[in-house]
Amino acid sequence: MTELSHLIELEPAFHDLDPMDVVWHGNYVKYLEIARCALLERFDYNYPQMRDSGYAWPIVDMRLKYVQPVHFGQKVTIESSIVEWENRLKIDYLIRDAASGRKINKAYTVQVAVDMASQEMLYVCPPVLWEKLGVPAP
Repeated sequence: MTELSHLIELEPAFHDLDPMDVVWHGNYVKYLEIARCALLERFDYNYPQMRDSGYAWPIVDMRLKYVQPVHFGQKVTIESSIVEWENRLKIDYLIRDAASGRKINKAYTVQVAVDMASQEMLYVCPPVLWEKLGVPAP
């Protein structure tokens, strides 16, 4: 795990299951959101801080690759890692079975900065992101 990563553990709730008794595929998006918020919280730049800094960060791209299903009562870990931050905020995710470490799902999300005052998308991330992440500006 890198300095720009964070690991959480979760156990799916019964209401997350589909009729096949596995986690419904759409709920993985919710799990990514939980992991992303935990990661951003590490840098004191979660959604309230983003808003307060004058920027919205909508997700403009997302990809999930399902390898194995998650079952009720199965604990999983989700590692989220910031892999790009210059022109967009790209976060990679790896979901594993908590007990065995077996890979269950890979994903990524891409967010872009939007100036809330002008509603214009920025083509370079604002300096506040680099400051919060503790990385040098380009």
